[in-house]
Amino acid sequence: MEPTPESVSTFIENYCIQCHGGDKVKGKVDFGTVSVEAAAKDDFDFWQLAAEVVHYEDMPPEDEKQPSPEERAAFQAWYESHYVEVEASPGVFKPRRLSTPEYRHTMRSLFGFDLENNVQKAEQTAVEPSLILKLMPTDPPGESGFINDTHAAPISTFIWDQYAYFSEVALIRLFSRGRPQYLNTFLDEDLPKPYKHADIKPAQGETILRNFSTRAYRRPVSDEEFAKMTDRIAGLSGVELVNVLKFEMQTILMSPGFLYRGMRMEKSPGAQQEVDAFEMAERLSYFLWEDAPDEELFSLATDGTLSDPKVIEQQVSRMLKSPKAKNLAESFASQWLALDEIDDVYSDPYQLASFKSQPVDFLHYLFTENRPVMELIDSDVTFTSHVTAGFYPKDRKKLEKYVKPKGIEKQVVPNQKLALAHTEGRGGLLTMPAVLAMNHGPIIRGTWTLRRILGEHLGEPPADVPPIQAVAGGKKLSFREQFELHRSDAACARCHDKIDPLGFAFEGYSDKGAFLLGDSSTLPNGMKPKKAGAKKIDTSGKLPTGESFQHHPSPPRDCFRLSHDRP
Repeated sequence: MEPTPESVSTFIENYCIQCHGGDKVKGKVDFGTVSVEAAAKDDFDFWQLAAEVVHYEDMPPEDEKQPSPEERAAFQAWYESHYVEVEASPGVFKPRRLSTPEYRHTMRSLFGFDLENNVQKAEQTAVEPSLILKLMPTDPPGESGFINDTHAAPISTFIWDQYAYFSEVALIRLFSRGRPQYLNTFLDEDLPKPYKHADIKPAQGETILRNFSTRAYRRPVSDEEFAKMTDRIAGLSGVELVNVLKFEMQTILMSPGFLYRGMRMEKSPGAQQEVDAFEMAERLSYFLWEDAPDEELFSLATDGTLSDPKVIEQQVSRMLKSPKAKNLAESFASQWLALDEIDDVYSDPYQLASFKSQPVDFLHYLFTENRPVMELIDSDVTFTSHVTAGFYPKDRKKLEKYVKPKGIEKQVVPNQKLALAHTEGRGGLLTMPAVLAMNHGPIIRGTWTLRRILGEHLGEPPADVPPIQAVAGGKKLSFREQFELHRSDAACARCHDKIDPLGFAFEGYSDKGAFLLGDSSTLPNGMKPKKAGAKKIDTSGKLPTGESFQHHPSPPRDCFRLSHDRP
């Protein structure tokens, strides 16, 4: 029978409300704050958690009255019908300001040059070369967790002043006398070299303004709007013409049509509509490149062919072959997997650059080569340099030998693609040394794997979680034993039954990412055990669904063997 809101309400009253409602609210779970009558998207995490603990029989606690299997199944069916088996609906348009990296790339593509931070850097000092990235504040993650989700990030007075400064500096350089190569990209014919401002004719001024506004707005400008711009430069020439051109172009750069995405698309308030071709071009380019559409995308949007799914597929393939596609790994994937936390592990900038580039290059390879998603966790390919090659002792001989140039103490060199055939305990992202080092410890590693790789919504620990005991009954407990005891509390077990098995599976790796279950003589310098005869490392575990696993030393890359203990 189809579950009804009344039956779900009865279930909650019988089995949940006594601990999670009214004056008594355990674990910050309050059924008095949600409704079973209308499924609200904001309540998704709440009901997902409720359905999960009911399904796995984590709740109600063992000493409380238990629902029948039929009642549990009905509760699960109601949850799935309201939050899982639902059709996707079009979203509501919300203005989205260009994130700082998007703004930087868009300005560079528009003008043809980067605004650089001209500061001399000292030895072993990392200096941000981009003036924009140096001076702009860091974008806060939006509701989605990504910095390009800027719906709720307004322009502050400080950011507004920075936009004015960047646009002014870029325009001064664009019109710098004697170097017309950048300005020529907005003209049908090149200016003389060297040139003077007096060489720019009124007709050329109109051409510059037309091409600049079209590229900046990422869509054609109407004749009516363009006529208002040209009225203001009519009859001008020389320095006076250039000054007004700068003013008009800076007005464009400071306008919502440039600083926000989708603002200039024609909309029908209150009605559902498909995005137009130019908005589609923007969505493709800013996702894959973190940049404005290029000439080919713009041309396809103009002639209407970009609405063809086959054309979109062709464009995605083309765009992934572009050097700009590296931004997909450097920005999107780094935020998704929190790879910026690697910055806190290595103090030496040369070492940091080598370790951090390894997962980025690997993810770039997965995206651009259309590799299977399982290779994220199990791949026979990695990317390494002479700095990280020590983690792959039996395969590193296949790398091109690194020869340090004379007079160079340290050097950051590109990674090389390396096929893993004989290296034990490596393969995929999870076993890369920098990823293991930024997530040292079984609980952090297990939590990171659940949240970042498996997409689990764990939420925050309840406020009334009991402290973890290091000693019980006069006996000092191992780390694993401490968490076995911690899991005995029902409030802790729900999360730790998921976290701990995955986290302890990584016990075969040191805090610095060295594989401890292999031949210790092959470990990189500084990572070998200090004492011989170290205690046995236990990497076994049992998943909440009943499968147990244990380390299996061979073959090299298949390190764990699963067994099914449940009937």
